[in-house]
Amino acid sequence: MAISKEISTISAPVYRGRFAPSPTGPLHMGSLVAATGSYLDARVQGGQWLLRMEDLDPPREMPGAADDIIRTLAGFGFEWDGEIVYQSQRLDRYRQALDSLSAKGLAYPCSCTRKEIAAVAINGIDGAIYPGSCRHGLAPGKSARAWRLRVSAGEVAFEDRCCGPQMQDLERQLGDFVLLRADGYFAYQLAVVVDDAAQGISDVVRGADLLDSTPRQIYLARCLGLPALRYAHLPLVVNEQGEKLSKQTRAPALSTADMSGQLWQALAHLRQSPPADLRRAPLAEIWQWAGENWQLPMKNR
Repeated sequence: MAISKEISTISAPVYRGRFAPSPTGPLHMGSLVAATGSYLDARVQGGQWLLRMEDLDPPREMPGAADDIIRTLAGFGFEWDGEIVYQSQRLDRYRQALDSLSAKGLAYPCSCTRKEIAAVAINGIDGAIYPGSCRHGLAPGKSARAWRLRVSAGEVAFEDRCCGPQMQDLERQLGDFVLLRADGYFAYQLAVVVDDAAQGISDVVRGADLLDSTPRQIYLARCLGLPALRYAHLPLVVNEQGEKLSKQTRAPALSTADMSGQLWQALAHLRQSPPADLRRAPLAEIWQWAGENWQLPMKNR
């Protein structure tokens, strides 16, 4: 039911994209929009589309959610290339990356609690800006709780394929950020950079809620000597209160009762303007139309 790979424009894919959900619950409309956008962008350019399960946060994960996500994607007609990668099976890779950064003096242990940071920090783009309390070593009697990346002065800039030019000063707007959390789990930022490089990802197409994370990932990739990627951040699906759809906002799960209608809605949200009569068409027909008409939803389009 997925887009025929015969419509590929190149014989050997130089484009490699991915969809990387967290198994914290069933997929919802926001998930479908992100998956659809990344899938179409890969397929119409003759690229590969990989599936990665970001199961790095056991306290938040729901038993059986990973298998449910896989079944749901298959039911909607998504076809991924290669084996599914599970981050929980790659902890040694993240440890190696952290050790490499530490050996270069780019990562350091931190003893600060959230309460201690909040007491002296000002707010930035992602909560309190870390004040650098442990940058020059742990205070006497303190032990490491987490590990942080040492960021330098200067702006990280990139051109987002959907949102246009982006710029962020990590030192001023964020501070040294966490690579290994106080609870012993590796941070998303480290794992995603390591895995994108290991899987040869060339293009990341995902929701705009991760736009502010991208400069961190670009900077971290540079520190690890990894290739630069292209990014495109898709418009978010929000509820009536303007909140991003998520488990926390009680987003309803995708339904197997009307897959064609939901895929049509995802395309409409991605500003593809699918014909009204396509809403009840077979999934294969919707995918065919989508592959023939796909354009990235530019911010000003």
